[in-house]
Amino acid sequence: MDTATERHPLSILLARQGWTAEGFLCRVAARHRDLGYGTIATRREKVSRWIARTAVPGYTTQLAIAALVGVQAEEVRHRAWPDWLLLAIRDDCTVLESPWTPMGTVKALQDVGGPVDRRGFLIASTSALAAIASQWATAAHATATLSAGRRIGEHVADLCDARLDALRHLDDEVGSAQTYDAATVELRLITRLLSDASYTERVGRRLYASAAEAARLAGWCAYDAGHHAAAERHFVAALRAAASAGDHTTGATVLAFWANLRYAAPGCDTAGALGLIDAALADSHRIGSPRVLAMLHVRRARAHSMAREPAAAYRAMDDAFRAYDRSGPVTEDRPGMYWLTAGELHQSTASAALTIGEPRRALQHFDAAIRHHDPYDVDKEARGAVIYLARRAEAHLALGDVDAAVGTAHEVLVRMGGVESARATGTIAELRSRLNAHQQVPAVRDFLEMTV
Repeated sequence: MDTATERHPLSILLARQGWTAEGFLCRVAARHRDLGYGTIATRREKVSRWIARTAVPGYTTQLAIAALVGVQAEEVRHRAWPDWLLLAIRDDCTVLESPWTPMGTVKALQDVGGPVDRRGFLIASTSALAAIASQWATAAHATATLSAGRRIGEHVADLCDARLDALRHLDDEVGSAQTYDAATVELRLITRLLSDASYTERVGRRLYASAAEAARLAGWCAYDAGHHAAAERHFVAALRAAASAGDHTTGATVLAFWANLRYAAPGCDTAGALGLIDAALADSHRIGSPRVLAMLHVRRARAHSMAREPAAAYRAMDDAFRAYDRSGPVTEDRPGMYWLTAGELHQSTASAALTIGEPRRALQHFDAAIRHHDPYDVDKEARGAVIYLARRAEAHLALGDVDAAVGTAHEVLVRMGGVESARATGTIAELRSRLNAHQQVPAVRDFLEMTV
């Protein structure tokens, strides 16, 4: 399929600008001279080779291209070719710049509902996050619509919610790759209802909340697959939809997942992550779910741990458990929060402790996650179990217990079967890297050979 996400960014750029290969190269050559880098050849075969990925432009040529298409030189330095060229295509304008109104929300939702954007970097600067969060807090809510479309009622909103609940559990069972496609289909359906149907204010707000959840789920799946630009686009759209729904709890949920992306993606933007969490907690009394509050606090703990701020991380951990202790039965909470157990909090707290450099404390929480009366379900959460087991192995390794680390690493391999997750694969790669320092141990050497 010749979609924009499958084609080379340069071919997309040339088509959008209406440039021929020769015309493009002449423009690049002029910029190259203006920048003081001298002359370059302008044979059209160069462009063909770049698009075919059989050749890469030289560094100064890339700088000239960046100057031509309005991309900062620092982006060329920080990103590989042709990834930085995607910044010139500006596919993110709609979702980032549409007005924060119900109509603007629909426009943004329509823009992000297509095939996955496979860029592996974030689209919003840290400074832009504060503006987005501020706009979310003051955005206009949806009202009744009197369009010429078919009138829909509560039953349609109920069906949308039921389908989203099934999708959340489908993600647990089959992973993010398949669920992403289903979530975007669901998002397109709900968006079409919002734009074409007529409904009361109450039904409209429910549909916007469903759109927010569909976009959040798509964002989560894109993040799990390593497509960070797509994930962030979905999270921005989800936050817009939550604002149109007038649903602060749903918006806070989106911000918690978005914060996870910000501190976990390459570049580790802990400041941006903490800013998103602060925005969610600014009106914490409007968050109608103790589990959502607990999730926000534990994400804050992870962000502080990655910023190497142990005191703040431990305070946030305590806040997370206090919030969770105030929660009632899971059946009385938000349907999407079924996975937030005490065991999950212990797993996340263990990860934070490990990052801070306290492996013994991390192991205590890893153990508590399984032994608690409200435990982490390793069978239902296969993808997460792989990640947390790999981190447990790292904790053993940090304490010098190589045998325990290798034993846990083998558990990781057993559970990894059938799990499709870039996050899980990346965690295992990191574990292998740490084990490489112990290749003199036969059990370690055997494990490394098994996982080549």
